Amino acid sequence: MPIENMNSRPEPLEAPRLGEPYLLTPGPLTTAYEVKEAMLRDWGSWDGDFRAMTAELRRELLDIAGDKQGEFDCVPMQGSGSFSVEALLGSFVPRDGKALVLMNGAYGKRIAQTLGYLGRNHVTIDKGDYMPPRGAEVAAALDADASITHVVVVHCETSSGILNPLKEISDAVYSRGRKLLVDSMSAFGAVPAGIADFRYEAIVSSANKCIEGVPGFGFIIARRSELEAAKGRSHSLCLDVHAQWDAMNKTGQWRFTPPTHVVAAFIEALRIHRAEGGVAGRGQRYARNRDVMVAGMREAGFETLLGDSWLSPIIVTFFSPAHAKFQFETFYELMKQKGFIIYPGKLTVVDSFRVGCIGRMDEHVMRRVVAAAQTSLAEMGVDDAAPPEIALAERNRLAA
Repeated sequence: MPIENMNSRPEPLEAPRLGEPYLLTPGPLTTAYEVKEAMLRDWGSWDGDFRAMTAELRRELLDIAGDKQGEFDCVPMQGSGSFSVEALLGSFVPRDGKALVLMNGAYGKRIAQTLGYLGRNHVTIDKGDYMPPRGAEVAAALDADASITHVVVVHCETSSGILNPLKEISDAVYSRGRKLLVDSMSAFGAVPAGIADFRYEAIVSSANKCIEGVPGFGFIIARRSELEAAKGRSHSLCLDVHAQWDAMNKTGQWRFTPPTHVVAAFIEALRIHRAEGGVAGRGQRYARNRDVMVAGMREAGFETLLGDSWLSPIIVTFFSPAHAKFQFETFYELMKQKGFIIYPGKLTVVDSFRVGCIGRMDEHVMRRVVAAAQTSLAEMGVDDAAPPEIALAERNRLAA
């Protein structure tokens, strides 16, 4: 984790105007007032103005991905992020293909579960909660099984907060003639995930993550050649990426009722994202949020699940204190009363909670988060935030 100069404090972002709590989650997240305001108008889904908005969001997302040669296209899909992940898997993994799923948390496991529902042959590498999959492991698995056609990986595994090493994984995949599919749900827009950053066939994300829109649709950015090859492959009428792509290119319209207000909000979110400096600017703010928050929480006695080298700028997992008086539900409510909604943990072995770094907030807010956590502990009668010894022992063993 790059530690920035903590004495440099940029001007604070404008606070939410509606008196609502900050959402310290991996999405939905706190949005700008202008994004909310964009949803006050109704739009006709077949109208030319709305078709122009759809075309604009597709162009802007391709620009963020760095598609300068026109080799890729963008296909928005209705529903939550998991809908788009299922659409990706059902459309790009052939029915006679075989996927290697790289897992180190709940969302990698969900990918494997989805492939099971789809009847797609798959195998897994499960790294548990603490460690990322590495390129050498992927290479070995591909060398051992020539029937594997695709590798699927989560870019930022938000159940732990690990930012997985996509470049070395991609290099291993393509050096062995296979194809990579990326779930960049909680990273695209703030972490480099462009076509020039590492090779992939398709990448999927969602409106309510690092672009800072609201929930309602996801989007898939894929090679045109893969979109063509996906024709007739999907298991689903509604989640058929090729059919959605083909219809949008022919008519400019979504095949089924689109989330019109969400699209309008997303157009405004894209404007704000561009004004902030795009991926680099957004990522810099999130990294600063993380650095300030992690430093303050550690000073208060909390321990992170991950070592600095694997901490993402998206969300950070903390071990729950071992203190007998600590109860997460009480801690959660006390934090909410102070204006901050945190996230429960998803670890399989020890208790934890998560604090998101993304959304319309900055380091000034994160300092208030730390102060709220300290006050909440005091109100609970918890004078030591140290985790159970077993949690630290396991983390240190795996990190060695």
